[in-house]
Amino acid sequence: MSDKRRAKIAVLGSINMDLMIRSAKLPLPGETVIAETKVENPGGKGANQAVAAARMGAEVTMIGCVGDDSFAEELLQNLKAEGINTRYVTHKTDTTSGVAVVMVEMSGENAILVVPGANGLVGLAELEQARQVICESDVLLMQLEIPVETVIAAAKIAREAGVPVILDPAPAPAGFPAELLKVDLICPNQSETAALTGKPLTSLEDVVAAIPALVEQGPRQILVTLADQGAVLFDGEAVEIIPPFQIQAIDSTAAGDAFAAGLAVKLAERATLREAALFASAAGAIAASGAGAQTAMPDREQIETLITKQVQERFHE
Repeated sequence: MSDKRRAKIAVLGSINMDLMIRSAKLPLPGETVIAETKVENPGGKGANQAVAAARMGAEVTMIGCVGDDSFAEELLQNLKAEGINTRYVTHKTDTTSGVAVVMVEMSGENAILVVPGANGLVGLAELEQARQVICESDVLLMQLEIPVETVIAAAKIAREAGVPVILDPAPAPAGFPAELLKVDLICPNQSETAALTGKPLTSLEDVVAAIPALVEQGPRQILVTLADQGAVLFDGEAVEIIPPFQIQAIDSTAAGDAFAAGLAVKLAERATLREAALFASAAGAIAASGAGAQTAMPDREQIETLITKQVQERFHE
């Protein structure tokens, strides 16, 4: 991509305030665990991916909704501070902004409770307002913390304009409409892939075997993330394993969001899917090695440095 032009990415999705709670372990049903710390940070899968893409060098427009509570202005100012266009973020009255309670144990594993709030009101009116920016983008990036019907309608707008659509199908929907996955690329994790295919997936081999079932549902290309096992890529013709980056996981909360943003940025820059997958895997690894969601999102230099380091280490093995 020329230095004179940044990739344009439209991100349609959720904007939350994350209440991050750390403890030695996650509570089991009916169990009370004494936590260690609580921190408030801007989050939401949509906003996380917007922030990550902006730090990677893209020109990002956020499309979504906030409420009329005390969090709304803080969430908007946070996006603006990252250089993100918030013109198409709508204030909804008589509702709260989205809130997520993120519980993280010392191993890095997490469990998340989400109150959608204004995110549940992102609808066709917001899409019409943002139609032009969607049609002028290099990539439309979406997730599923807003109404599924809105995601499907946005994909149609992008498709008719010839804009590639990337869907991070998280959280995985139950009984989803057939047209939901008719996009250019999906990037589920292992559990989301299991939910989408209705098959138990306990190994890398299981995921590879499940690719045809995903293809039948409509996506042209697929990237399944497998944490420390890397990723499984289907480029429309063949399946390939993308090796993992070796990092010390601290908090995996936003690793998937960094991965999705990395895909969007590199594909918007006309990279191959394999090149984009490598870049995205490095982005996800760095995010997992830091604490929090947006606070852990890497910039482009960090990602490229990690890729160079791994390539050199493998060359000398």
